[in-house]
Amino acid sequence: MVHGGGREGSSRTLDIAGAVDLRQLACPMTWVRTRLALDRIAPGEVLEVVLLAGEPLENVPRTAEQEGHRVALREARPEKGEGAWRVLLVKGTGTEGGVMLP
Repeated sequence: MVHGGGREGSSRTLDIAGAVDLRQLACPMTWVRTRLALDRIAPGEVLEVVLLAGEPLENVPRTAEQEGHRVALREARPEKGEGAWRVLLVKGTGTEGGVMLP
């Protein structure tokens, strides 16, 4: 259970339904693995993504939003290594805009 915050400033509690650690991957595989993990959870559930600063941190949240998901939290996680970040994505229903790929 996590208290929302970060970019959207939400104070509600979020339950994590799934998690992926992408620190060892480079783009575009960071999004491919994120998308596969999102496919395993239900709309409205939360996916925890751990990735590195730079291109992965820019691309994964942006692509998720383009596909109709919501970024609930984005925070640095130095205890997971230099440049590590944690992003919480709330899975969309596929009707919020963007194109949900099969």
